[in-house]
Amino acid sequence: MNKTLLAEFTAREGAEDEVARLILDYAQKVREEDGNLAFDVYTKASDPRAYWIFEVYRDEDAFRTHLKAPYGVPFNTALAPLIEEDASALTFLDPVA
Repeated sequence: MNKTLLAEFTAREGAEDEVARLILDYAQKVREEDGNLAFDVYTKASDPRAYWIFEVYRDEDAFRTHLKAPYGVPFNTALAPLIEEDASALTFLDPVA
């Protein structure tokens, strides 16, 4: 079964350009992972500092492999001081059958 989630965070005021650069660079790397099926980056139309990232991985193993990718920790370390939250809020999703 696919592993699907929504990651949410809000860029600090004044950090919008740096956050956009970081997330788009990270997205490119994640999309190249063998087990990644989607990594779509959105901002809210009503608040362009609010990011929603829709992620889909082939299965739990692909998701766990993603978590171990060497570029994940540096990305999160660089992102942390640029967002309002302590970290991205993750919501795991299940399909409606």
